[in-house]
Amino acid sequence: MDRVKLQFNSDNTVATVALNRPEKHNGVDWLMLKEVRKVQQQLAKNKTLRAVILKGEGPSFCAGLDVKSVMSNPKTAVVMYANLWLPVRNIFQTWSMGWRDLGVPVIAQIHGNCFGAGIQYALGADIRVCTPDSQLSILEAKWGLVPDMGGAALVRELLPVDIAKELTMTGRVLSGLQAKEFGLVTHVAENTDEKVQALVQEILTRSPDSVAASKFMLQRIFGIDEGAHLTQERRWQRRVLGFKNQRLSVAKNSGNGKAVQFASRKIKAG
Repeated sequence: MDRVKLQFNSDNTVATVALNRPEKHNGVDWLMLKEVRKVQQQLAKNKTLRAVILKGEGPSFCAGLDVKSVMSNPKTAVVMYANLWLPVRNIFQTWSMGWRDLGVPVIAQIHGNCFGAGIQYALGADIRVCTPDSQLSILEAKWGLVPDMGGAALVRELLPVDIAKELTMTGRVLSGLQAKEFGLVTHVAENTDEKVQALVQEILTRSPDSVAASKFMLQRIFGIDEGAHLTQERRWQRRVLGFKNQRLSVAKNSGNGKAVQFASRKIKAG
């Protein structure tokens, strides 16, 4: 696989899944989406698996959706939009939600930039460990979008609604330390390798049945009506994607330096 590296420890109990597009800060394109899904499906069939570590090669964990790559390809853009009309979890939402289907702990090891699709990917993990100088953001507002890759459904488990609204509306970039204060990450460590390995080794001392049951039980308790939340992600993204203000947002942040004047608001409740 080009976009994802999958490695196992010596006894095949711990898998490390590394996004592998370092020259783009692991910006997410269509191929990466598909390869992550394949890895999730492969790991779901692995009966010896006890833990998964999510990482990013190069300077960043994941800098988010490669908007230029995805939106400039007409075929990909059409597929992306069509996915928003599916009545079930789509491939963009599986990007994060697929990690919740595995009956093992999934730990995200974050460094560098963790923006947009990147933070949604990390939210799909059970535990998040980041460096103090990591940069994290629910960045979709920058592009005139809403977080619709599982992030909105997942962040409700971690943040009060007012904080979730503020961070989503502003797209504010947080340091690792600030993210810990808000509750977006579980641990902050200078040496994330050490911290993650210590967590994995501690969990490996417990019954794998107990670990799996605990994971699924707590997800069901905190994630009541998960499908309805994912439906809302798809619904509200349909109402902004491709319309004038979203196109202006892309133009504003595409590096051409042009000032833009947003059109009047069209979105209404209901």
